[in-house]
Amino acid sequence: MTKASDLFIQALENEGVEYIFGIPGEENLDLLNSLKDSPIRLVLTRHEQGAGFMAATYGRLTGKPGVCLSTLGPGATNLVTPAAYAQLGAMPMMMITGQKPIKKSKQGRFQILDVVDMMQSLTKYTKQVVSGNNIPSMVREAFRLATEERPGAVHIELPEDVAAEEAVEQVLPVNQTRRPSPDIKAVKHAVKMIEAAKMPLLLIGAGANRKRTQDALQEFVEETKMPFFTTQMGKGVLDERQDLYLGTAALSSDDYLHYAIDKADLIINVGHDVVEKPPFFMEHGGKEVIHINFSSAEVDQVYFPQHSVVGDIADSIRNVTRQIDSQDHWDFGFYHKVHDEVNSHITKYFNDNRFPMLPQRIVHLIRESLPEDGIVTLDNGVYKIWFARNYECYQPNTLLLDNALATMGAGLPSAMAAKLIYPDKKVVSVCGDGGFMMNSQELETAVREKIDVVVIILNDSAYGMIKWKQEGMGFENYGLDYKNPDFVKYAESYGAKGHRVDSDESFTKILNEALSEGGVHLIDCPVDYSLNHSILNVKIKEKADLL
Repeated sequence: MTKASDLFIQALENEGVEYIFGIPGEENLDLLNSLKDSPIRLVLTRHEQGAGFMAATYGRLTGKPGVCLSTLGPGATNLVTPAAYAQLGAMPMMMITGQKPIKKSKQGRFQILDVVDMMQSLTKYTKQVVSGNNIPSMVREAFRLATEERPGAVHIELPEDVAAEEAVEQVLPVNQTRRPSPDIKAVKHAVKMIEAAKMPLLLIGAGANRKRTQDALQEFVEETKMPFFTTQMGKGVLDERQDLYLGTAALSSDDYLHYAIDKADLIINVGHDVVEKPPFFMEHGGKEVIHINFSSAEVDQVYFPQHSVVGDIADSIRNVTRQIDSQDHWDFGFYHKVHDEVNSHITKYFNDNRFPMLPQRIVHLIRESLPEDGIVTLDNGVYKIWFARNYECYQPNTLLLDNALATMGAGLPSAMAAKLIYPDKKVVSVCGDGGFMMNSQELETAVREKIDVVVIILNDSAYGMIKWKQEGMGFENYGLDYKNPDFVKYAESYGAKGHRVDSDESFTKILNEALSEGGVHLIDCPVDYSLNHSILNVKIKEKADLL
């Protein structure tokens, strides 16, 4: 006989769980006691939301479900945003929540919500454990579903009385499932379409960044010499220093890159994820699209591909590469002009040393300061567009941005998780002042856990993204400005080191010293967003003569 909470921890160990992020409550005490002697490490956070973001990022980077823990009621409701973050972003994550006794209650409805029902629309799987003997199969099924394409969030509720009861079952073996290969006829038809096109163009989306598709896509690009572009969450799959990289679709329209997209007669869309803003719009009688993904396309008004290759992405691309022949009639000359124009546009302000600093300058200096495998995590704000467009990624998952839920508050917890997974890599979190303050208390967690991380706060004392939209729509500025604390003193109060940038020259010096010294560093950097409208809002019709 085994206590149910012990069996639960054994099931997690069986799945290879390394960390549980979270805040236990009294309903989790049996589970907490079972965890005490486990090799699984509990990372106690200061808010359940921070725990959920850390678990989701663990899943994003490893492909294995990250695990987070909360009590019932308010603890569980604080996991709603991380659940949506993981589900929309296709990040495998398991949430474990406690509950009052379900077999004999003496407390009425105090703190009791139907958490399983609440999680129904936010997860791939949500269940309450009603018997300790159900634990092995429930945990195994939850992990299977969390990992299976398309990955996402799962939830198990473990009531207090069930956790304390005896169970006789044993954990189930973990069997890895191979993803199916694509249909041979589908591959041949895709090859035929690509060879017949005049100006084919390769698009790399979020799905291609979830699994190891880098080698297969690089072989395809080298064989065909075909230019490519990415969505925001597809950045880094291929080294973006190569001449065939046209850029990232950071805006939905009206950008230099979109002029190239409009010229394409065929787009090979690899790893399309419907949650990302569409980087192009289809029209009947317009460009054709080949959909290459783990699953068939979700069809809507702007995306209805003419052909699909369904199966393991890397396997699909390799099959296409083996069969395709480069064509003399392919015309990539226009794309090369776009590449040069995009580079000229993006690098224009790299050396502008005005103060407060331009986001373009900050992006450039961070890229110069980090090694090739350094990781940048972003919170959410207008600066995310500048990083998507201007930050060159050399390796997969080295720029972690959220173009799915696009929530604020995830930047710092994501950086902490990344550093736990990759202790030898340099990790920088870039946050707006608004987003940082939504989970700033996790600085204490980072200090306590001895997580080396550098946090750069882009300080404009406002909700800058909404202010930019407000101005762009012709409204007067109203309701979006606030006052910030002294961020240097704030960092020091948690035991971190605080720095204030007072000139362009001081930024790189402070950043490099913080990266080399280790520990938790916070850098308060004033930012100037005044050029957002004049640079981001470039209209296609104004570029025709340039291209």
